[in-house]
Amino acid sequence: MGFSDPNGPMIYKGIYHLFYQYNPKGAEWGNIVWAHSTSTDLVNWTPHIPAIVPSQEYDANGCWSGSATILPGYKPAVLYTGINTQNQQVQNLAVPKNLSDPYLTEWVKSPLNPLMEPTATNMIDPGSFRDPTTAWLGPDGGWRVSIGSQSNRTGMAILYRSKDFVNWTKAERPLYSANDTGMWECPDFFPVSALVPVGLDTSINGPDVKHVLKVSLSDSLNDYYTIGTYNSAMDTYAPVEGSVDSNLGLRYDYGKFYASKTFFDSKNNRRILWAWIKESSNADDDIKKGWSGVQAIPRTLWLDKSGKRLMQWPILEIEKLRTNQVDLPNKLIEGGTILEVSGITAAQADVEVSFEVKELEKAEMLDPTWTNPQTLCSQKGASIKGSVGPFGLLVMASKGLQEYTAVFFRIFKGQNKYVVLMCSDQSRSSIGNSYDKTTYGAFLDVDPLHEKLSLRTLIDHSIVESFGGGGKSCITARVYPVLAVEDGTHLHVFNNGADSVGVPKLSAWSMKKANIN
Repeated sequence: MGFSDPNGPMIYKGIYHLFYQYNPKGAEWGNIVWAHSTSTDLVNWTPHIPAIVPSQEYDANGCWSGSATILPGYKPAVLYTGINTQNQQVQNLAVPKNLSDPYLTEWVKSPLNPLMEPTATNMIDPGSFRDPTTAWLGPDGGWRVSIGSQSNRTGMAILYRSKDFVNWTKAERPLYSANDTGMWECPDFFPVSALVPVGLDTSINGPDVKHVLKVSLSDSLNDYYTIGTYNSAMDTYAPVEGSVDSNLGLRYDYGKFYASKTFFDSKNNRRILWAWIKESSNADDDIKKGWSGVQAIPRTLWLDKSGKRLMQWPILEIEKLRTNQVDLPNKLIEGGTILEVSGITAAQADVEVSFEVKELEKAEMLDPTWTNPQTLCSQKGASIKGSVGPFGLLVMASKGLQEYTAVFFRIFKGQNKYVVLMCSDQSRSSIGNSYDKTTYGAFLDVDPLHEKLSLRTLIDHSIVESFGGGGKSCITARVYPVLAVEDGTHLHVFNNGADSVGVPKLSAWSMKKANIN
């Protein structure tokens, strides 16, 4: 069974719905349908029959990604990409058969499908026209939706408008485009409040509202976003000055995290982010184990006070799974120390730790050419001693440390400030050889002179999701230890730098299993 892109997440009558790209026939890509699960708490999930499966000429070769929109009268509607019999990508509409069924198990396709298709007159590449966003209302009361595309390597979010959600007209200009970025998959376009850390309904706009445009760049298989303003009169988006709209820009996550999608949780006034975590194994391994791909833990998303980035944090409900808490008393960890945190199930855990660095004078100078944090982390892994750092956690560690994944910080002296590097080093994550063990890295925008460095890491057997600085930078890793499995898994705090590091707070919890089948 292959699982990939989250599709059409929404809340309806108090029940959360998640659809996702699914191959019921095997672990590889193919035979794509919209699988469907529901939940009351975003933690425990009940699977239902697939909601949308190939059945018509316009989606005979697959029901690809799309989004849900709640229409007036509290009616959910889904726009999705169908691959037609000519292998062209077209956009289709499906609605629930029975609105009184809170589980919305049956869906009906519109007799007018396809509603949007590539033609010679609209100059759309039929192989690059997919993944409609959640729709939003413009000031004229009409609907807008954006669809990912490219033309001669210019990535773009094509804009369509409709009065009735059925008849759609392509706008002359895209919502936004950027040169030489390649295909934009799974675009997501939504408002964020510049005043308070709450989510906003997708159609909201105004003076205290910023907009986020996120695209999944198929070149690098990473999700990038910019923050900007949406001019609803002109139907154009403009990133704020200095925003980078290519693969050097801001990312939700600096590890394995793709095809993400958000939705507005009207019950709790928050915007929730879902994403697909790909495997680090190869296709043969996936076929052997019989499945591939998982969904990341849902995250709440809001605009940082600085207005420069989005903040992310695991949804609060995940904390219901915490059990037997272990606290480490305030400690000073000298250079070269590894300290075990025992008393929890280290293969399935939630760890929150903060570090305090008093001495920064000896911090290594940051070479101005070191602009790529991933490259820097791979050159300066957990085993490379530094002045201030590396210090952090060794998770999914085997007894003799033949295997471990290191999530850590290093501090450098920059031009006029200290620079914090956050890394997830998978080079020793498994003694098995056929896996992708790329080391991931991000710069963390915190001032280590005046604030503590915090790290939260969620560990779930083969997944390590880490949140630095309260959610300023996030890194998701996929690991397959051979020795560090179940009871053979250990958790450590370490400091491999020359200078001592304070650990004012460390709490770790065993995590109970969520019910997902």
